[in-house]
Amino acid sequence: MTGAAPGWLTVRRGTAPLVVSLPHTGTEIPPDIVTRLVSPALARQDTDWWIDRLYAFASDLGATVTHTAISRTVIDVNRDPSGVSLYPGQATTGLCPVTTFDGEPLYAAGAEPDAGEIAARRLAYFEPYHAALHEEVRRLKTMHPSVVVYDCHSIRSVVPRLFEGPLPEMNLGTNAGASCAPALRQSIADLCTASGRSFVADGRFKGGFITRSLGRPASGVHAVQMELACRAYLREPLGAVTETTWPVPYDPAFAAPLAATLRAILVACLAFAARP
Repeated sequence: MTGAAPGWLTVRRGTAPLVVSLPHTGTEIPPDIVTRLVSPALARQDTDWWIDRLYAFASDLGATVTHTAISRTVIDVNRDPSGVSLYPGQATTGLCPVTTFDGEPLYAAGAEPDAGEIAARRLAYFEPYHAALHEEVRRLKTMHPSVVVYDCHSIRSVVPRLFEGPLPEMNLGTNAGASCAPALRQSIADLCTASGRSFVADGRFKGGFITRSLGRPASGVHAVQMELACRAYLREPLGAVTETTWPVPYDPAFAAPLAATLRAILVACLAFAARP
């Protein structure tokens, strides 16, 4: 992305062949949108809570870290901007969500964003975030033959509208193997399995727009998504949550075992990218 970055967009540049994307940890909602919401707390319910703190070590590995402070309720930078569903036939939320993951309305009746507003939000927030990702990949490709894009996510462990039963703790998405080399997929899968946590590759979450749009293994760009069930790193109350029970505080000691596994995964990504 050329020029100065907007205030809500943070890019911490590293020189290692790894881009770590944090697209859903933001909580900022412009005032003109807040006044139309049913509840600001409900609008932040589906935030990927504390994922930026869980992956705080990424910069120490030399990774480039991109982060948007804007809430996914304003715009979801991991959705296809054309409006095409990434999971046909399954419940999901759109580019500018109008419901929570549980199906609760986010806006007062008649206050939902129209097509013009969605287009404006896309121009203001979606395009700059993706421009930054593409620019960082291009920059690192001038230094390395291969680059890995690692997209960080989390979700409550139990969301009946989206999936049946508790979600596995670790969910690797590679667009059914199309977004990265088989060797990278297997390396990450092996570390997830070795952790002893419940794990699936390309299950309910196969990778969103970031993974699918950036992953070009034949060109040396390998993209993966890691969707974590919140219970893996938080003292999560399972089932329905309320403003008083969610989010729970971040406990570094509780999260430490998973953080160690995630660090090993990012180190494996770097080792893969360094292969001749």
